[in-house]
Amino acid sequence: MYIDAHQHYWKIDRDDYGWITPEIPVLFRDYLPSDLEPHLHRHGISRTIVVQAAPTVEETEYILGLSGQAESIAGVIGWLDLASPTFKEQLRQLRGHRKFTGLRVMIQEMEDPGLLLTRPYIEALSYLADEDLPVDLLVLADQLPQLIEMLERVPGLRGVIDHLAKPPIASGQLEPWRSRMAQIAKHPGIYCKLSGMVTEADPQGWTQEDFTAYVHAVLELFGPERVMFGSDWPVCLMAATYDEVVEILRSALQGRLSAEEMGPVFGANAARFYKLLD
Repeated sequence: MYIDAHQHYWKIDRDDYGWITPEIPVLFRDYLPSDLEPHLHRHGISRTIVVQAAPTVEETEYILGLSGQAESIAGVIGWLDLASPTFKEQLRQLRGHRKFTGLRVMIQEMEDPGLLLTRPYIEALSYLADEDLPVDLLVLADQLPQLIEMLERVPGLRGVIDHLAKPPIASGQLEPWRSRMAQIAKHPGIYCKLSGMVTEADPQGWTQEDFTAYVHAVLELFGPERVMFGSDWPVCLMAATYDEVVEILRSALQGRLSAEEMGPVFGANAARFYKLLD
C-alpha cells in the first residue's frame, strides 16, 4: 500500500485559513478529495494522511467529516490547544472518530518557540507520549534547539518532523540544520517526512540537485525505516506539480535505496508510524 503521508484539504468559505489569501491565487480555492485522487491513482498511491491546515478544533472536525466520505483518506492529523485546561477531554472526543490518527503541534506559528518548553506543553506532550499517540511537529530550522530540548524532556514521544524542519534549501546551506537534525534522529521514536521541499527552494526556479543533499542527509541520519513521503499538496502547487514532487524524491533516492527499501518510504513506514496496520 502506497501512502502520501502529508496533504491537506480545505474549503475557503469556512474562514479557518487566515494564511490563504487572494494574493496566493493557486491556493485560494477549495481543494477536496476529488481534486487529488486522479494524481494518487497515477502514482499508485491508495491512501493519504490529511493534516490540519488551521489551528481550530472546528477544522479538525471538518476534515474528520471528509474522511468518512473518502476511502482514500487513511487518517487525519488534527489540532488541539495543548495548553487548554480541557485538552484531555477534547482529545478523548477526537479519538472517538475511527480515522483520527494524531495531532500536529504548530511550533512554526509560535512567536516564542520557548513556549514549547513551558509546563502546560511539556505535560501535554508527556501525556501524548504515554498514550503513544502520533504527533506531527511543524517546526522551522531555527527552532530546532527548542525542539531538541523538548525531546530531552519527553524522550518517549512518537513524533515526526514535517518538511525536514524547513531547511534553507534556497541558499544551499546544510549547517547548523544537519547537526541539529542529527541530535533529533538519536531519539528512536522520531521520524522525518520528506515533504514540503519545493516551497523552501529558490522561488525563481529550482533544479533536482537543489534537494538531493537534504534528502541524503535525512536518509543517513534517520535511516530508510524512519522517513516517509509526503506531497504537501496543494501547498506544493506554489512551486511544483504533484508529479514533480514525486519525481524529485524518487530521483534523490535512486541509487541510495534498493527497490525493497524504496517501497517503505512510500508507504509502510507511514503505516507503521501512524498505526494504520493495527
